[in-house]
Amino acid sequence: MPSHLSADHPAAQPPPRGSVDALISQTRRLRGEVDAVRRDAPADGTDPEGRWQRALCDLAMHQLSDLDEHLAQLRDGPPSVPAAHEAAAPVVRTVPAAPSYGSLLSRVGSAEWNLLTDEATWSGELYQILGRDRAAPPLTLDELPSVVLDQDRPILTAMVTDCLIDAKPIDGEFRIVRPDGDVRTVHMMGEPVLDADGGTASMWAVLRDVSELRRSQRTVSETRDSLQHQRHFAQTERRLAVELQEAVLPPWRGSLRLPRQGPETLDLAARYLPSSTSELIGGDWYDALELPGGDTLLSVGDLTGRGVTVTSGMAMMIGALRGMAVAGTEPGQLMAWLNQLLDASVQPALGSAVCCRYRPESRTLTWAQAGHPAPLLFRNGTGRMLTPPDGVLLGATSGAVYGQAEETLEPGDLLLLHTDGLVPGRWGTPRSGHTGEAESGGGIAGVSRLLDLAPRFGEARTAQDCVRTVVEEFGETEREDDACVLIARVAT
Repeated sequence: MPSHLSADHPAAQPPPRGSVDALISQTRRLRGEVDAVRRDAPADGTDPEGRWQRALCDLAMHQLSDLDEHLAQLRDGPPSVPAAHEAAAPVVRTVPAAPSYGSLLSRVGSAEWNLLTDEATWSGELYQILGRDRAAPPLTLDELPSVVLDQDRPILTAMVTDCLIDAKPIDGEFRIVRPDGDVRTVHMMGEPVLDADGGTASMWAVLRDVSELRRSQRTVSETRDSLQHQRHFAQTERRLAVELQEAVLPPWRGSLRLPRQGPETLDLAARYLPSSTSELIGGDWYDALELPGGDTLLSVGDLTGRGVTVTSGMAMMIGALRGMAVAGTEPGQLMAWLNQLLDASVQPALGSAVCCRYRPESRTLTWAQAGHPAPLLFRNGTGRMLTPPDGVLLGATSGAVYGQAEETLEPGDLLLLHTDGLVPGRWGTPRSGHTGEAESGGGIAGVSRLLDLAPRFGEARTAQDCVRTVVEEFGETEREDDACVLIARVAT
């Protein structure tokens, strides 16, 4: 549309009908494809990704429907609005109403306001947009603000003033209130129509109901903001969980020797292996602590769930375990009290754990377990699973009693503690040729792969080298769960 129309401007010629029909066909085909994608989008309103996908498809459908209508109007030619040379005629003429198509069609109307006679000419579509009786006369420019929302009247006034005084094109939106109280958003584009002397004789405008389009855009924007908020929340939660985990798990890297004095020192190393399928931190943990008198506490465990809540629960468990162990509590009783603590917590959860107390003077390992994979003992190039004492999951049964077992270690022995996320699969039985009884219900599926590492452990110089071997074997695989591994080797 040219920026200005003079009184003797020739009538615009419509584009070739065939080319417009081809564009309409392409638009409708694309609209059908988008609609197919929209129907396939998840319909569950609780899924933010599904809401985002459906909102974008709805917005695209509205825009394509509008484009279809605009192309149809382009093909059919302009509506019956008086030509510029008729602008000064003192007549008020209304265009017959277009048929209602029931969707986004008939939502583009046109109007011309004669500045010399203060009379107006509207198309039938504009009556429909504004919800006015077609038998009523069209509103003059002075009357038009009466249907505009109070807050938006300055917008309309500024656009009309700039058009009439400075000959600026109109391009803006405002909200109108229909007689039934419905508020609609209208996009108005217009130009001054000049007479032969260059003066403004009238103002011509096209008004488009963009209410549904703006609603779809708001939905897309709100959904995008919601997704961004959720992503920000998830990132914040992960950062807090990581910081909490790093603050709670032993800060040592490489090997640690406990107790710090004595010939029967344990060479210790550990590693946390995160899940490859979840961004949230799980409840896996490991711990090693020198106790009063020279004993060493070794433990690994896992709380169900993910995120800050679980990580804080894990921190509570480690703190309680350390406090009770420093007070001299034996592993079996320690498990019973951990079970009571978890059972009475505000947010109930289930957990598994292994707790070991190593006495260097006698090289005795006293240990208990709560529904957890038993430690593996490697000696002289072979490995076996220790026979576990009785013990149910923490938090599963009130007043549960936990058994306790003892094992005498020898110089050079290697003890491997891990959470069940380390070895993929369910509980199974070790391959024949490996010693050790399977835990009730079977050993760990794939435990034979760990036991097969015995020769490599025998060649390793430090516990840290042994942890690297485990990570090489299990750490690079796709894992659904987090995992921890803790290795202790009795110094020779």
